[in-house]
Amino acid sequence: MEKTLSLFPLNLIVYPGEDLNLHIFEPRYRELINECLEEEKTFGIPAFINNKLPGYGTEMHVTTLHKRYPDGRMDIKSKGLGVFRLVNFENPVPGKLYAGGEVELVEQGDNFSAHATALTERLEQLYKLLQSETDYNASSSNLSYKVAHKVGLSIEQEYELLTLESEAERQLFLIQHLNKVIPVVSDMERTKQRIQMNGHFKNLDPLNF
Repeated sequence: MEKTLSLFPLNLIVYPGEDLNLHIFEPRYRELINECLEEEKTFGIPAFINNKLPGYGTEMHVTTLHKRYPDGRMDIKSKGLGVFRLVNFENPVPGKLYAGGEVELVEQGDNFSAHATALTERLEQLYKLLQSETDYNASSSNLSYKVAHKVGLSIEQEYELLTLESEAERQLFLIQHLNKVIPVVSDMERTKQRIQMNGHFKNLDPLNF
């Protein structure tokens, strides 16, 4: 399905279901958000990476206008709705300050995956190494979207995850990433412990030759 969206390119990845707080200060985006609020319409955040629009983004809905400043700036809360592919990009839209374009909405596959147990086991390992509390519901739908920002992905990897259409593919992607990351973090933790031990009295076990 294709539709026309006002577009707000950003150097970040937003996932469906994710809340995003934005401070709106540029005149073109003040115009865009004002129209969204007045006409109750959505807008799109296409990913802008390495000074390029690689083609995928997220349709957004403004959920709350937190504050409007006297000079026209705004603080808003928005939520990701779904993923799209850019069909064309027009900057600016005729008669407007902001960009826009035709997008194709990406059909999402199943929200659940048989890989969820393997993924949560690795997440627990990572969080334990980092001494952090888990802050996700392992049984929730689209688990990959809920944890993708919390596992050390680069923006390019976050973008690659956005382009994957099924939850099973996304969870496998995260499992493969964590399989590489966990040994590195574990080794860093051992190194940190060795550094902390340096200069302290050590209780050494006797060696048998």
